[in-house]
Amino acid sequence: MGFHICAACDRNLPQSSFTVNEYFKGPGVSRCASCIYGTYPNAPPTERYDGGRYNQSSEGTVSTSALKNPFAQGAFRWVAKGKYTSGPREGQACVVKWFKTGAVFSNDYFTLDIKAVDTALEIVDRFNALGIVNKPVKVNVAQVWTFDDDVDDEWAGQKHLCEPFIQNYQRFNSNTGWTDYSVAWGEVMQALSHFSYHTSGGNYLLCDLQGGIYHDEVALSDPVVLSPTREYGVTDLGPEGISSFFSQHVCNNFCRPHWIQPANPVQYFVPRPGTAMVPSSTASSRTGGTSFFY
Repeated sequence: MGFHICAACDRNLPQSSFTVNEYFKGPGVSRCASCIYGTYPNAPPTERYDGGRYNQSSEGTVSTSALKNPFAQGAFRWVAKGKYTSGPREGQACVVKWFKTGAVFSNDYFTLDIKAVDTALEIVDRFNALGIVNKPVKVNVAQVWTFDDDVDDEWAGQKHLCEPFIQNYQRFNSNTGWTDYSVAWGEVMQALSHFSYHTSGGNYLLCDLQGGIYHDEVALSDPVVLSPTREYGVTDLGPEGISSFFSQHVCNNFCRPHWIQPANPVQYFVPRPGTAMVPSSTASSRTGGTSFFY
């Protein structure tokens, strides 16, 4: 991933700090996500959406050992398990996510992350209202918290995302068109992705759906939104991603015949598990050459 100097704030930033279209405008022209949208745009307040799975807490704890030995990682960030120490979730497990590049770049990624979750929440609320399945779909709503001085100096003062922990984590589909039909909820998640395109009038596709199944709900985390204008950062594969999804999609009993989809979709990306990111050259991200995954 390359770096550009933001034309607005003059910071030298990685591609993850920009929407895809802005990044490919080039150095001296590109504007970072924070300059376009402001910091943490449209951050959903508590209980704004019925489909939100909120922290319901303002404090938590995570051990230095957990931070030094994170149980998962993505291309940009580490993931560790902690525990809430206040509010209705006191004593329950939470997840903290912080960035490998450090706090200097995290604000831009937080901005795009929260923007995607906000879009996902609106779509999920509409989907739940249809009553297609007997459990509501929920989306983890992460908040930007700050490590205090009680942790190791390496993390003290650094911002991170905190959200409820999800048990029995599994991936249902990806942002390249891959789907796991071996799990019972695979078809439901495919229908949710299809519905997202329909209800947004073809403007958005909610995908990369992953999370856990509970007795009273389905909990999702880190959804990806694909858009024709690539406005959601490096995981937004744009119109090629939307086309690739529908080239692999087969409507099932949870889809509705009137839901719209693109005519004559084409496969641009190799369908596979994991989250694909737009590499520095869009040409190399096509079938047979898809680059980074996590």
